[in-house]
Amino acid sequence: MRIRAFAANHAGEKLNYFEYNRDSLNNDEIEIDVQYCGICHSDLHMLNNDWKITQYPFVPGHEIIGKISLVGSHVRNLHVGQSVGIGWKSRSCLTCEQCMTGYHNRCLFGEDVIVGRYGGFADKVHCQDIWAIPLPKNMNLKTAGPLFCGGITVFTPIYQNNIKATDHVGVIGIGGLGHMALKFLKSWGCEVTAFSTSPEKEKEAREFGAHHFVNTTDSDSLKSLENRFNMILVTSNVDLDWNGYVNALKPGGNLHIVGAAGAMKTLDVFPLISGQKSISGSPIGNPSMISKMLEFCYRHNIEPMIEEYPMSEINQAFDRLKSGKARYRIVLNNDFK
Repeated sequence: MRIRAFAANHAGEKLNYFEYNRDSLNNDEIEIDVQYCGICHSDLHMLNNDWKITQYPFVPGHEIIGKISLVGSHVRNLHVGQSVGIGWKSRSCLTCEQCMTGYHNRCLFGEDVIVGRYGGFADKVHCQDIWAIPLPKNMNLKTAGPLFCGGITVFTPIYQNNIKATDHVGVIGIGGLGHMALKFLKSWGCEVTAFSTSPEKEKEAREFGAHHFVNTTDSDSLKSLENRFNMILVTSNVDLDWNGYVNALKPGGNLHIVGAAGAMKTLDVFPLISGQKSISGSPIGNPSMISKMLEFCYRHNIEPMIEEYPMSEINQAFDRLKSGKARYRIVLNNDFK
């Protein structure tokens, strides 16, 4: 079978119509008819080969929503016609230490949807059955895609760091990740503070769930916040006043990084020791965590804010992403005829 898709042949190029022959479906795999697929900054990094792992022709897309069209002979947990989502991962080995202890997302021998294979900017895609996560009944398919990358990226730290409803949590960066973090934390019951260099985002940040807003263009803004936060979630990808944010943590607090911020240029270690504070990071969650997140979103009516484009306008959508003006995630609908 021929799969229709959009691909780039070289780093940074526009995407063009592309067809390829589908690999045979493994016994433990499912194939879905793609209905929607979000665009993530990771797609842009891969398109530009920023991480030096991209293979061309390159078909991006890893926030995929669709209906199952085929199931492998060993698949028992899914059925044709079922609505599922697929995120960053497409396969785990199921036998390594990480998989055997429930951390399938940390498998060193697994496979990613857009690394060394073709992704979801296409009419069909396949993956291992455990990474095709069923959607709650009546969930909005159009807005669900970004939950499978951006959503789970900010949900996992809340769950794994044992954040309580009585905790005070800060979110740095009100963008594609940060706006979802605010929604999760508000519904979790936390006191929530948004940190941003864009004061014009304050109104939206409060609508998403922030109780407080800190304009960090003011260099003194962190000084009054010492020993305030149980966790500060970093969703931005720029160098920050790391010492200021560490000092804003309560003793035992955690600075958790999910934005690809690069190297920390300056960081004093003593406050980490004296306050038993920590710095951590995390990727997406395992399949069970993704299912928990979807149920939480459905129960609390949480959806990302999206802009929608037809997949045929994929290059315009990428230009919108590059502009930094998207509010706050972009979703493509499959308009292949």
